[in-house]
Amino acid sequence: MFKKTFAVIASLCLTIPAFAQQTLLYRISGNGLSQPSYLYGTVHLICERDFKMPAGLEKAVKTTQSLYLEVDMDDPNLILAMAPLLQSNEPGYSLSDAFTPADFKKLDRFMSDSLGMDLVNFKKMKPMVLLSVILPKMLECKTSVSYEQKLMELAKGAGKPVEGLEEIADQIAVFDNMPDSLEARMIMDYINDIPKQKAIFSRLIANYKKGDVAALHQMLGESPEFKGYEDVLVYNRNRNWIPVMDKAMRQNGALFAVGAMHLGGEKGVISLLKKKGFKVEPVK
Repeated sequence: MFKKTFAVIASLCLTIPAFAQQTLLYRISGNGLSQPSYLYGTVHLICERDFKMPAGLEKAVKTTQSLYLEVDMDDPNLILAMAPLLQSNEPGYSLSDAFTPADFKKLDRFMSDSLGMDLVNFKKMKPMVLLSVILPKMLECKTSVSYEQKLMELAKGAGKPVEGLEEIADQIAVFDNMPDSLEARMIMDYINDIPKQKAIFSRLIANYKKGDVAALHQMLGESPEFKGYEDVLVYNRNRNWIPVMDKAMRQNGALFAVGAMHLGGEKGVISLLKKKGFKVEPVK
């Protein structure tokens, strides 16, 4: 459950700030690099039928020496590290405190009827854990895959190390910096109008498949619940990643695969790399 939780938590951040080219793969060179590295924008949850590994991405895996994900999903201690971070240690904490009594009753019924889960098992969990089990319901399929998992399999098969740009605690802290009431409202938005949420998610996936970063950025503007949390969700993390990427690229050629939302905009990874003197070119 915890690895799936990690993947879906990450997928909450899929919407992408604007960038001109319709591609999600970029070649990084210049600024003293002895060999190129690559940057790819992922979606963390997609139907198996919609999954496609671009030929250029497979080549990037083969020609680089290491794979960097947002966190090292190949770490055998990842699950142990995640478990205590997903529940609250506050005295007297209860998940129900984040909801109105009426909403919590509706949530309880939804978890039982639609997911076959007893909400009592989540009593000490943070609301984002519920999001991780509800979001897969937005997919119009029974079988989903993640680009991170597929890339990790390719890298391991080629004997190349998998690393992380940040620790799992850093990623969980993103949601800890958002009030439980906000996450609760997001949960109820899904439950109260599942057809609408499925339609939004389908449109998002369609834009992702086209590599239409402008359309995906426009969808970010349609998510008022994230307003005011852009730095916490995206930009602060982008800035923290650049020194890690710089060091990794100077050691050897690396492929960086991160949620596609991190790519575009003036505070996006592409722009930040260019400001550091790197040449970042789209790969079609």
